[in-house]
Amino acid sequence: MRISCNFDSGNIEVIRADNADNIRLKIRKDNQSDFYQWFHFRLESTPMVNHKLHIEDLAKSAYPEGWQGYQAVASYDRQEWFRVESSFDGDTLTIDHTPEYATTYYAYFAPYSYERHLDLLAWAQTSFDCELSHLGETLDGRDMSLLTVGQADEGKKAIWIVARQHPGESMAEWLVEGLLERLLDEDDGLARSLLEQAVFYIVPNMNPDGSVRGHLRTNAKGINLNREWAHPSKENSPEVFYVRDKMQQTGVDMFLDVHGDEALPYNFLAGSEGIPDYNDKMAHQEATFKQTLLAVTPEFQDTYGYPKDKPGEANLTVASNAIAHSFKCLGYTLEMPFKDNADLPDAAYGWSPLRCKRLGEDVLIAIHGVMNQL
Repeated sequence: MRISCNFDSGNIEVIRADNADNIRLKIRKDNQSDFYQWFHFRLESTPMVNHKLHIEDLAKSAYPEGWQGYQAVASYDRQEWFRVESSFDGDTLTIDHTPEYATTYYAYFAPYSYERHLDLLAWAQTSFDCELSHLGETLDGRDMSLLTVGQADEGKKAIWIVARQHPGESMAEWLVEGLLERLLDEDDGLARSLLEQAVFYIVPNMNPDGSVRGHLRTNAKGINLNREWAHPSKENSPEVFYVRDKMQQTGVDMFLDVHGDEALPYNFLAGSEGIPDYNDKMAHQEATFKQTLLAVTPEFQDTYGYPKDKPGEANLTVASNAIAHSFKCLGYTLEMPFKDNADLPDAAYGWSPLRCKRLGEDVLIAIHGVMNQL
């Protein structure tokens, strides 16, 4: 029996692995941080034998409530990720699974690899409407890449979409992949209409260092990027620094920050109603966006979500609040579940990459619905 994680986004520590009935594991913390929740590892063992993998010390993890009702994902080919029987006792997650093959991968959610990220950028740039550009380098020396979709012209809106500030929230980049596939489809009428009215500035991965390192929430230096938007720095948060710098050049008429939520089994939006200059126009834009998304997909709901900030009490270090405040624009955080969408449960796959991609396509409809109000 062998357990390893020395690969892209790998994260696990082996405490004991000498008995298939009692494998004991632990998740590494993000570098220079106390955050931990993301795991991704490979098990090499005898197929068709039941294995019980116990991931310990989760009461102190970043979001202990995220383990309640959670089912881990597994894959044999690293393409199809399915849910496996999992239970949580308040401190230990037990994965109870009988592998069909000698090698099985397990993860917190279907990983979106750095190689797939590079493939996405390379594929997108081959579209006539898309330009790939370099914004700067991360602390580990990786590229901060921007996809600009559409041709800038007078009167066109600037739509900014960023994903994976928190690297363990891989569902965010899956959503962006689906969004790009529709937006770059020259035969899609919605895409053509959007690009006649707007230019899209898309950062598919805001945190490539954390993604490769197997972090949940922080960059290479242990910095939570979604608390850096008031005063980003090249020393601590170059990822945010370079993106904000580019925003100053292009302006922002709408901002969408894509995330995943560990605890809530729903897709939902968090608005910027707590920023100091929130007004009726912003409220109307938010309502239109939500109502359009509710109308086009049952995967989205507006019953469950985060408590709304009171007027003037928004945290202006958070991306959606900071950008809505700075540019007086519509700013939203879109959250997806690590678990499943409780409104449309799927026992075999839960919330999955394909469903993320389909939601990305639907998000474009909501953007189109609010476009004339921006």
